[in-house]
Amino acid sequence: MQLGLQQQAPSNLRRHVAREALRVGTVFAADLVSFVTMRAFVQAVRDDRVLGDGIAHLLQVVLARGILNGWQFGVALVIALLVTGSYGPGDRRRDPRRLFAAAALATAMPMWAALWTRGVDLTLLQYAVTAGLVWIGLLSERRATGVLLARLGPPEHEGARTLFVGSEAACREVMAHEAVGFVDVDSPPSPRALGHIAQFPALLHAAAADTVVVCGHPGDARLRGLVAATLAAGCRLLIAPGTLEATGASPAIVWQDGQALIELTTPALKGRQLLVKRAVDLIGGLGGLVLASPLMLLLAAAIKLDSPGPAIFGQERIGSGGRRFRVLKFRTMRHGASDAAHRELIRRLQADEVAPLPPSPVYKLVDDDRVTRVGRWLRRSSLDELPQLFNVLRGEMSLVGPRPPVPYEFEGYDHWQFDRLQVKPGITGLWQVSGRSRVSFRQMCELDVEYVRRWSLWLDLQILLKTIPVVLFNSGRAA
Repeated sequence: MQLGLQQQAPSNLRRHVAREALRVGTVFAADLVSFVTMRAFVQAVRDDRVLGDGIAHLLQVVLARGILNGWQFGVALVIALLVTGSYGPGDRRRDPRRLFAAAALATAMPMWAALWTRGVDLTLLQYAVTAGLVWIGLLSERRATGVLLARLGPPEHEGARTLFVGSEAACREVMAHEAVGFVDVDSPPSPRALGHIAQFPALLHAAAADTVVVCGHPGDARLRGLVAATLAAGCRLLIAPGTLEATGASPAIVWQDGQALIELTTPALKGRQLLVKRAVDLIGGLGGLVLASPLMLLLAAAIKLDSPGPAIFGQERIGSGGRRFRVLKFRTMRHGASDAAHRELIRRLQADEVAPLPPSPVYKLVDDDRVTRVGRWLRRSSLDELPQLFNVLRGEMSLVGPRPPVPYEFEGYDHWQFDRLQVKPGITGLWQVSGRSRVSFRQMCELDVEYVRRWSLWLDLQILLKTIPVVLFNSGRAA
């Protein structure tokens, strides 16, 4: 079930991104229309075409020509709205204080030069009038846009499919028209509920929801399971005040229709962070291939001379969301060697029948007679991993991430180990720079799960820097 939820994550992420893009695009278009309309109205009044001579003369004094004229103020307004977070989710885009800060900042940027040419008194008056008018216009436009979006709204298949969790009474207070139903925390569950929280992963999978709102207190253990299942499925998770905070997730307050909700997120599901990570992978992968290509040619030639068979081979591994792919590596074993011994090692490691001690490897057999002479050196230096740069460029792997498991290891996973599949596997990772082959199999899995929960771009950069001495000096004692 955990794997089924993870396989739903890409679809849910695409729906979140599409819905966010539609929302931001609509608000942005409304802002442009509002600015153009306000600019045209001010120009008409100032040119004595509307409201008479008195108002026109007054505006010519307090709102000199050029302040709301041209593209400069429009650009300043968009920048100010972005800086103040006025394109954010929930009620943030209609917050009067945020909009006032945006109007004040947008007015200050193009009027800075006027402070030195028109005098302080007149400039301050013009600044106050302009900022006030822009704020009123923004606030009115955002409120009107909110009403129109609420009445018209997107079609049901484009809206958020929300699953509520809590007692029937608590869920009824906040349930929206897009709700797919609610999961009851009481026993026995209400006949109107989809089911009891004990079956939450299966209910979430069947409902195909992309948003979960927790309205009641399901208990510590069940809340942890709910958080794990929801984030594994790539769903947005909102939790109402009064329920317990869950560990392993990052909380953020989101205002929705005047009510404060706590959003719990995992870094691996942040679209903006994923784009940055992918950009780093592409740049690093291309740069790595350019720098390493002469060395890779020499290694391929050495492998071919050392033993018969291809220089590079593909091995089936499990990637993010349980997707299978072929990881590329320089061949370090005799061509056609059996994997029976390694299968048995993995079975014993998962059953805790072996506890490797330094310098014994956690994942590789000691004194494996299948390994060639060149292959043994490649493994000690980790240079056998260089072809995985092609996997990175193809989007199957990342420069940094959990180690990709082989299928027969994946089949023996415990429930908590599926968290390793929430992000793309990496060429290097937290366990490689934290002891590498000197840690136990369970410790290796725990380090991978810790990486998923702590993920950040800064952590990736730290791991990449730590990987260099590990590879050069074999400080992890690779086999």
